[in-house]
Amino acid sequence: MSQPRQSRALVIVNTNFCSSDGDVVFRTRGGAKREAEKLSNMLSRLNYKVKLMHNKTAKEIEDLYQQECCCEHGEYFVSIISSHGKEGIIFGCDSEPVMLTRIFQILSSEKCPVLTKIPKIFFIQACRGEEFDQGVVVECDSGEPEPEREPDCFSDYLSIPPQTAVMFACSPGYVAFLNISGSMFLQALLKVLEGEERHLALNRLMTRINREVAFCCQARGTYEGCKEMPCFVTNLLQEVFPFSA
Repeated sequence: MSQPRQSRALVIVNTNFCSSDGDVVFRTRGGAKREAEKLSNMLSRLNYKVKLMHNKTAKEIEDLYQQECCCEHGEYFVSIISSHGKEGIIFGCDSEPVMLTRIFQILSSEKCPVLTKIPKIFFIQACRGEEFDQGVVVECDSGEPEPEREPDCFSDYLSIPPQTAVMFACSPGYVAFLNISGSMFLQALLKVLEGEERHLALNRLMTRINREVAFCCQARGTYEGCKEMPCFVTNLLQEVFPFSA
């Protein structure tokens, strides 16, 4: 009897950034490489066939997703992206932008039939703006209500292909923190995958990551006390258990 196909995982981590003329545009992302390697090893132990890619240009990132359209896939496709970014964009190591809508388009049913019925799961560690989250008081006896903010644009969400879940390190408009020990978000993901929570359905697992980052993590040093709030969007039609051995 033939063995079932392995689920695939694509991990892309950019740590060094230069422009086409060699100028350094973004700061080096210390801690990101080691963190991505740990996550890749964990996914391998969970029986994923992992492709770990370091410092890829915008064009190379698109090409990596194009290549997935020609591969044989198992039950799930997982992708982790760790890079600089802003709302709707992650940056290649050449400091050129890659629109998330472009990645989602590559993996759409029309462009990538092989992944049409396979759950696609993204974890994106990148800034989505320049604001710093000062946190909120969870319980309060009195005080003036916060003014209402303009609603966020959901146009990027509308481009997410069917059978896809995307989890972002932070809320729209805010920064995502990273230091030499790693990021709040991917460290929380790693902690969940190492424990019994990995057996949970994906939506519950992502909620546990939200709680871990919101209540157990905060920035230190220059940005002492600043917080981070991951969020996720999904159009999966059933509960999935992508990390349950």
